This record gives sequence, C-alpha cells and structure tokens, in this order.
Amino acid sequence: MTVFCLGPIVYMVLTAMSRRADFLGPGVGFVFTAAHFLEVLRTESLHFPEYFRNSLVVSGISAALSVSMAAPAAYAVTRLAIPGRVAVLFAVLAVSMFPQVSMVSYLFKLMSAMGWINTYATLVLPYTAWTLPLSLWILTSYFSRVPRDIDRAAFIDGCGPLEALRKVIVPVAAPGILSTALLAFIFAFNELLFALMLTTDHRARTIPAGIALFEGLHGEIPWGSVMAAATLTVVPVVALTLAFQRRVVQGLTRGAVKE
Repeated sequence: MTVFCLGPIVYMVLTAMSRRADFLGPGVGFVFTAAHFLEVLRTESLHFPEYFRNSLVVSGISAALSVSMAAPAAYAVTRLAIPGRVAVLFAVLAVSMFPQVSMVSYLFKLMSAMGWINTYATLVLPYTAWTLPLSLWILTSYFSRVPRDIDRAAFIDGCGPLEALRKVIVPVAAPGILSTALLAFIFAFNELLFALMLTTDHRARTIPAGIALFEGLHGEIPWGSVMAAATLTVVPVVALTLAFQRRVVQGLTRGAVKE
C-alpha cells in the first residue's frame, strides 16, 4: 500500500529531475537535470511564483476564517443547551455532500454579478464554506472532550461564554485547532475546480489551476515543467505536515478516543 501511494510521487519527482520525461523507455535512461525547476521559477509566462503566492494567501485566509467560525459554533454545540444541535451538525454535514460541479455554475453567475471574478474573494468565500463543515465536526469532537469544569472555573472568575472560549478553551484546545486549520489549509490549497472556473489569469489563479493550464500555454504537454511545478507545490504541504505532525495526530485522536 505504501508503494502504491508513494509510487506516483516518486515518479513525479524523477520526471521533474530527468532530462527526458520518457526516461523509463528502452534505451533512454535517466539523466539528472535541474533545468525544469529553473524553467518553472524563471519563465515569466508560466507565472509560477504568482500562482504559489495566490495559493498561500487564499488557502491561509480560508483556513483562518473557517476555523474562526467553526470554533465558536463547536463551543456552542458542545456547551450550550441549543434545541436540535445534533440536527444542525447533520444538516451542515449534509450540505457539504453536494458535489462541487453542481454549484460551480451558480457561483460563477453570482461572482460575475458581484464583479469578483478573478479576485481572491471569489475563491476565499467558496473555500471557507467548503472547509467549514470539516472544521466544525473536528472541533466539535475535540471540544466535547474538554472537561466542563474548566468552563465553570472560568465563569466563577467572571468570564462570559465568549471570554471563556477565548481565554480558556482555545488555549486548551490548541492542538485540535491547529490540526483543523492545517487540514482546512491543505483542502483549500489542493482545490482545482473552483480555481479553474472562477479565475482568468495569474492575478488570482492558484497553483492547481495554473499547472492544469500549462498545456494551453505551450501548445503541448511539457511534462518536465509540469512535474517540476507539482514537486515544488508539494513541498510546503509536506513541510507543514511534518513540522506539525505530532500536534495534528494529538489534536485528531484526543477528540476521537475516550480518555
């Protein structure tokens, strides 16, 4: 299973570093080169640095908004006596199951009417809505494991519900919040359909859409450049995951395993 999952990634990296994309063919062989990476970074017509910047900005803002809205909602669901709170959770989950392709035409008309096509806002809003159910469910699971005695102690000290959330619950639940933000960031960073349909050029287009349109820029498929761009794109996601791996696992398992 590990070989099956990592095999395409290894092939992607080798293709990016090979002088010829068909290095596995008979009589070709692998010849190392960094030309594809340099081409992706230096060729202005490819706009890779702009795509990378757009992905970081859009994904970062979307993840921050998603978590900042999901945290109070999860706190309310787990702490307040809200009628039908379980139904609300399942309703949010049901809404998230609509396929993206069924909504993209409406979103295009809406964003066109608002004049937001090819702006950060046209991606931030759908990405926030798309990752919000995931964030809500993860944080609800995590907050439900935080002892209620902490809330009572905060109330005794004069805190209101929002102050208790901000000063007490959020610091205690930091691993879960961090893991949720990281997952929301990765989901938004990898999204293709909305980025492809709601942007028109490098001013707002993200990396997945930019790489998908490499073929249109060149008239053919430049596999070396495509694989080099994909390899560079994977680096920040892998780096974030490795850097915060322990906190991510801790944040997810504490909300799922009974202590």
